[in-house]
Amino acid sequence: MPVGLEQVRRDWTRLGSTEPLWAVCVDPDKRDGGWNDDEFLASGRAEIDPAISRLDELGLAPERGRVLDFGCGAGRLSNALAAHFGQVVGVDISAPMLDEARRLDRSGGRIEFVLNERPDLSRFEDDSFDLVYTDLVLQHLPTDLAEGYLREFARVVRPGGALVVGVPESERRTFKGLVFRYVPWPLVALAQRVILRYPAPMRMHTLSTERISQLLPHRIAASDEYWGGDHWRHLRHYVEVGA
Repeated sequence: MPVGLEQVRRDWTRLGSTEPLWAVCVDPDKRDGGWNDDEFLASGRAEIDPAISRLDELGLAPERGRVLDFGCGAGRLSNALAAHFGQVVGVDISAPMLDEARRLDRSGGRIEFVLNERPDLSRFEDDSFDLVYTDLVLQHLPTDLAEGYLREFARVVRPGGALVVGVPESERRTFKGLVFRYVPWPLVALAQRVILRYPAPMRMHTLSTERISQLLPHRIAASDEYWGGDHWRHLRHYVEVGA
């Protein structure tokens, strides 16, 4: 396992062991077990249902067969995707997160949760998913790994399918945004552990629309700004995979 990916595995294993729901949906008011299960899963539906409607609006609605939820964590989005697709495969690098996801599975057995500790998706065949969905995951990975997974998304999605990729486009010109832009990562990680009391640091970086276009051999049909907070400008990219 590459050194960078091993560090990600260690950090998210610790997060999954201590505060899995909060680590997925970071909210200062939800520390120390503040999320309840139903509220947590409802937040997933609040994201997925409009995203699927947006795919339909763009004419990108894939067949509703098999979907990959990359970086599924505790299964928040996997459960919501199961309302729209026949089979959901949730992939994550953290075994404790996947244990929590299995506990929260409300799909009646239509979600398969898979531990993937490789820097690729080689366990999946080419053209094997109707949709690949990932949101607020790639920014937690070293840039080279995030870009490698993007290439893998393009490989595993079938012709006529779609990709939905949610990432921070840029830092906002606020104090917090500028800290992430200019302060070296080891200092940010130290502050997260010591000042903010994170169980493990959460790496953050941006991924521009231009770079995503360079990495994917498919057309970005729309890039919608959504939840941004005071750190980042987030975009959700809807990518058409040509037949």
